[in-house]
Amino acid sequence: MFLQLGHTKLDAYQITRQFVKECYLAVNQFPIEDKYILTQQIKRAALSVHLNLAEGSSRKSDLERKRFYEIARGSIIEIDAALDIASDLGYCTVEQLNKLGEKLIQCFKYLSALINKLSI
Repeated sequence: MFLQLGHTKLDAYQITRQFVKECYLAVNQFPIEDKYILTQQIKRAALSVHLNLAEGSSRKSDLERKRFYEIARGSIIEIDAALDIASDLGYCTVEQLNKLGEKLIQCFKYLSALINKLSI
């Protein structure tokens, strides 16, 4: 926000930022009794995607940068699995899931491209 560093110009940064917002908005529709379980897990994982991308971008070595990007991508996979459960429990509409799914796939592709670019 305040530091206008190179990573803020990455398409992946913009997509993951939007994805975090959409995850937060979607889980706010989950039942109140799930407020501290699946809801919080999805929020934490979504935030982890964006923050690990940002932190990894600041690393000097390709090996370190790649590791942060892999952690971010792992959080995408975690969210995908959590959305399976949310769907099974009827917490999301098909429309919400499809919208999140599109962003999730975009994030996964961008992160995978960044990881592959750093083949070590």
